[in-house]
Amino acid sequence: MTPEVALLGIRHHGPGSARAVAAALDRWQPDAVLIEGPPEADDLVHLAAGKDLVPPVALLAHAVDDPAKAAFWPYAEFSPEWVAIRHAVAHGLPVRFIDLPAGYGFAPAPGSALDSDEAGDLPADPVALLAEAAGYDDPERWWEDVVEHRAPGDDALAPFAAVAEAMGALRAEGLGESRRDLLREAYMRGRIRAARRAGHRRIAVVCGAFHVPALATMPTVAHDRALLAELPKKVRTDITWVPWTHRRLSRATGYGAGVRSPGWYHHLFTTDGDPVPRWLTRAAELLRAEDHPVSSAHVIEAVRLAETLAVLRGRPLAGLTETLDAVRAVLCEGSDVALELVRDRLVVGDALGEVPDAAPAVPLQRDLARLQRSLRLKPEAAPKDVDLDLRKENDAARSRLLHRLRLLGVDWGVPARSAVNSTGTFRESWRLCWQPEFAVRIAEAAQWGTTVEEAAGNKAVGTARAAVELAELTGLVETCLLAGLSGALPAVMRVLADRAALDTDVAHLAGALPALVRALRYGDVRGTDHGALAGAAAGLAERVRVGFPSACVGLDAESAAAMRGRLDEVHGAIGLLTSAGPRAAAADADDADPAPHPDGPDALADLADRWAAALRSLAAREPSGGPATGAPGLLRGRAVRLLLDDGRLDAEEAGRRLRLVLSVANAPADGAGWIEGFLAGGGALLVHDPGLLALLDEWLTGVSGEVFTDVLPLLRRTFAGLEAGVRTTIGGRVAAGPLGEPPAHRAPADELDRARADAAVPVVALLLGVRPRIPRQAAGRNT
Repeated sequence: MTPEVALLGIRHHGPGSARAVAAALDRWQPDAVLIEGPPEADDLVHLAAGKDLVPPVALLAHAVDDPAKAAFWPYAEFSPEWVAIRHAVAHGLPVRFIDLPAGYGFAPAPGSALDSDEAGDLPADPVALLAEAAGYDDPERWWEDVVEHRAPGDDALAPFAAVAEAMGALRAEGLGESRRDLLREAYMRGRIRAARRAGHRRIAVVCGAFHVPALATMPTVAHDRALLAELPKKVRTDITWVPWTHRRLSRATGYGAGVRSPGWYHHLFTTDGDPVPRWLTRAAELLRAEDHPVSSAHVIEAVRLAETLAVLRGRPLAGLTETLDAVRAVLCEGSDVALELVRDRLVVGDALGEVPDAAPAVPLQRDLARLQRSLRLKPEAAPKDVDLDLRKENDAARSRLLHRLRLLGVDWGVPARSAVNSTGTFRESWRLCWQPEFAVRIAEAAQWGTTVEEAAGNKAVGTARAAVELAELTGLVETCLLAGLSGALPAVMRVLADRAALDTDVAHLAGALPALVRALRYGDVRGTDHGALAGAAAGLAERVRVGFPSACVGLDAESAAAMRGRLDEVHGAIGLLTSAGPRAAAADADDADPAPHPDGPDALADLADRWAAALRSLAAREPSGGPATGAPGLLRGRAVRLLLDDGRLDAEEAGRRLRLVLSVANAPADGAGWIEGFLAGGGALLVHDPGLLALLDEWLTGVSGEVFTDVLPLLRRTFAGLEAGVRTTIGGRVAAGPLGEPPAHRAPADELDRARADAAVPVVALLLGVRPRIPRQAAGRNT
């Protein structure tokens, strides 16, 4: 008997195709199922028999020697391929994947068919061309009307015959036939021949509808072998199941076979009967949870509106377009903001699949799964904010895991701003969101070790040795402390010490200091040894102090702005170092001999004084012989403000310096820059010191028209950075009159309207809980 082959042409991730495949397999009862997909996954199909493999999931294949070369084959519950797999394992049927092996795609030879993406004139989705031929401007709407809204009839294979005929018409015109597709189809035909040779008599082939015409007619074996001779050498490949998400199935994420509405398609596939009322009920529940006033009456009216729109538009049933129009008009009351919430949560969705422990995985992945279970951190596709108290052992372990994963390039958690205001170092806030592509990054990171801690430590050392900038190394030291990588820290510190000794660029040193000093804060909570860090930080700070004033001379505007940022960072770092250093020195002294610590409290206190002297030197470097001979006004003004805020300069001296820089002898542009640097720390100083404000006002009103145009951008940027209340107060004082005069005399008390004032007395007395005392005249008027 000649073997029968049923070609079930489907649309990837189409719930209508999935229902049709389920009906065809149930009625036709094949003895083998062939599915478009990588043949390397044949040995993984049995995992679908259990309940632990929960879609959406994906087959992940990657090159063994280069895990960055990877590819995914996602399946949702409504994917026809997944329906075919579940049917086969439930009935004990052999399942084989028949597409080109993934190993060919990871090593395309330059200029080969697999290295080219040419695809003729056909759009990426053949459905778009068929929809256009049918007079539809939206392929999704055409597919809904033709397939999704049609229930399988008595002839289970009839829908597939119709789709095959349509695709045959496209292929007959030569549309969309790329060389890559021809190679894939030649390989598929070879797998069908192999199934026939294995003795199977009823073979069901589930593949993309576009391939059906090429599989319906079998050319000679020699013809297909000649085509496949073009393939490059296959690369050794590993493959496994990984969790996937509905969001990653969306076409917006760049997945070529994606759909616009995976959440909606899941609802269509899993709902019996009319799906619209139940979906609108879910939308109402979502909106009520977000404090939108939605009632049952809203749902009833929305269902009616969706059905009416479908009739008016000539559609067999209400589709997603009509349903969303009803949601916007009725449930959201015209609000696009609320509608976007429905689109995000229900139309797309954040469903995350699950994979059993029996699935193949690299040791690093298994260690991560173990840590996730022990720390009770379950991966979720929806963003989730987590606050960690580092004084608790479990939270501290969670923090170390998240920092280690970030070091490995797995940004499962990213630091976030907490709703709880706290300036202490014992609290961390994270936003967690698991992405399917993390499976590839974990496979890539497996080269560094078999556990998360080992891999992160080795990656830190490797990154340190390859670092170019000094700031990269100090940032890496901070990361090692946050991640608890005590084994890697000494190696990173040695690289840092060697690189810092050779680097003479003050800007590099200044950029590297803040991260190193920040790391000193973590010892109290994380139990880190401060000794080596404090010494390295103090030495780096001393080198910055010596060279910083000279490094600020002759800078242009852009360089001066960058150096101002470094000046603020270094100033804060030295202040932090002088407060954290004594604690570190004292801790070291408890475990060492009584010899004086070279970076002890006295040395660090002297460092603060020496840094203040460096700021005074910077503030005094005026451009007497032109801009190239001194420091820019932006940096000089900033140095004066830092000295003033630290109490090392009084307001009178600051006013004198402001008066000098705003004198006629100084260039207006330099004065404007000085003001910008001076006021960068906040403008409240001008509110509390009318003398400084008067000096500034006098200088500004005396600037000529041409010069005023030049300095206006600087002044606008300066005052735009002040607090809104400060700007309002300064504007009010300037508008009130000359700043040097005393405030206007208030009207005498006799001129007040006592009748209006007395009317408020009973209310104020009631608020204060006292008996009102109304003057006799007012009482007489009230009677």
